[in-house]
Amino acid sequence: MAELGVGIGWRSELDLTIERMDGVDFLEVVAENLRPDRLPESLRVLRERGLPVVPHGVSLGVGDAEPPSPARLAHLAACAQALDAPLVSEHLAFVRGGGVEAGHLLPVPRTRESLRVVTENVRRAQDSLPVPLALENVAAIFGWPDDELTEAEFLAELVAATGVGLLIDVANLYTNQVNLGLPAVAALDALPLEHLAYVHVAGGYEHGGIWHDTHTKIAPQPVLDLLTELCARATPPGVLLEWDDDYPSDAVLASELSRIRAAMSLAGEPR
Repeated sequence: MAELGVGIGWRSELDLTIERMDGVDFLEVVAENLRPDRLPESLRVLRERGLPVVPHGVSLGVGDAEPPSPARLAHLAACAQALDAPLVSEHLAFVRGGGVEAGHLLPVPRTRESLRVVTENVRRAQDSLPVPLALENVAAIFGWPDDELTEAEFLAELVAATGVGLLIDVANLYTNQVNLGLPAVAALDALPLEHLAYVHVAGGYEHGGIWHDTHTKIAPQPVLDLLTELCARATPPGVLLEWDDDYPSDAVLASELSRIRAAMSLAGEPR
């Protein structure tokens, strides 16, 4: 996978902030918010500076029972071409069934039959895209009762069958640990991190004993600790900060990028 560095999710509300920030090596942009034939001026400026931009899809639904929409795949491909992107990322998620939108990135049933369907869907997506595809682990709000595999096992078998890259969201691993009791470090130990494309870091908040992964707060220390744990096991080609609402000052965002770099650097220190 391409070497990316440390980056931030591009949002129209952050366009000028990102243009004047130091220490941004690459960007990610939500593909559904783009028109490939009319890119925002800020993205054109940043691309001209040499910053790679990764289109990040949120609605493809490779975990759906039905094959991915050719129109959605064509849009992702057009975004990748317009941005000269090094790769495209999406989610390992179920998003619709029978034409009904779930309105959320739901976990896929981790059964052998589901793995067969998802494998075929991923291959269709790969065949339609001009660049490599990476899939992100999601923050689950429940677990299916008939799961036969852990998420890490499911992803490992999917990677072995398709060669798809991994976008590991350490904030989602933390969310699943807090809300569902799924050990995050054990997941890192089981994931095929040699196929890592890049990493997501984000913040949220706890309310009523539930962690809400809102991308609206600084990353809590346990999320950065998981980043350190990941970096102790593999060198990520890229690490990206997500911030989606309640946008903070330039100084806060710059501080978050510095915290990410510091967490990565701790991986090489004795523990």
